[in-house]
Amino acid sequence: MSQVFSEETHRNLLARIPHCTGREISDWLRTVEEGPALLRFEEKVSWLRHEHNLAYGHAKAIVHEYDLRRAARKLL
Repeated sequence: MSQVFSEETHRNLLARIPHCTGREISDWLRTVEEGPALLRFEEKVSWLRHEHNLAYGHAKAIVHEYDLRRAARKLL
């Protein structure tokens, strides 16, 4: 995985995404889940950027949040 945002920066980006994109984080996470079966972090970011016209930071924050939540589900 490439450079990871600080926790505070990550939270701030997530908070701004609904305002900037018009879609809630849960919608974006579902989009990643239902999207192509890409394995690498940067592939997912690139797909979101090009397919959904997202800014790099927003796409990266969405994929990072998706990975965090997926990892948390595996621990349960």
